[in-house]
Amino acid sequence: MSEAYVPRLKQMYEESVRERLQKEFSIDNVMSIPRLDKVVLNMGVGEASKNIKLLENAVEEMRAIGGQQPVITRAKKSIAAFKLREGMPIGCRVTLRRANMWHFLDRMINVALPRVRDFRGVSKTAFDGRGSYTLGVRDHLIFPEIEQGAIDGARGMNVTIVTTAPNNEQAFFLLKELGMPFRA
Repeated sequence: MSEAYVPRLKQMYEESVRERLQKEFSIDNVMSIPRLDKVVLNMGVGEASKNIKLLENAVEEMRAIGGQQPVITRAKKSIAAFKLREGMPIGCRVTLRRANMWHFLDRMINVALPRVRDFRGVSKTAFDGRGSYTLGVRDHLIFPEIEQGAIDGARGMNVTIVTTAPNNEQAFFLLKELGMPFRA
């Protein structure tokens, strides 16, 4: 019987990062050791209210980046200044868990982020106080899954990494040990 494939980043977490977390924060219970819970990708397409084709393209690009079908997000309330009505499609999002989450994070940390022009690292201050980290990507073209010639424009997106860490300090240590390139 052959062993099931384990993503590279998850294997690193299980072999070394988990032990360092336990020692660093003196955690007795192994179930209390912080771990990754999910990664949520969110792309807002404001022009989708006028041109639905832009939203369809964004969904296809998000599918390529995340590796699974995104959900279309809709406006929760009407805003006259933006010519927006309740229920209109305005973006898409996808929640990655298990192997998809680990594969995406590995690609983002080791391939996509270094492709950003003049990249000096990601901010240390984007934690929410409960162990989640949100990163704004200005241009989704940094992901190698996107064909540069086949797109209709650069779009930004948010990447939220949700951990089980109870505070920012433990979440920062976890992400730093996984290789997240924080600014000095």
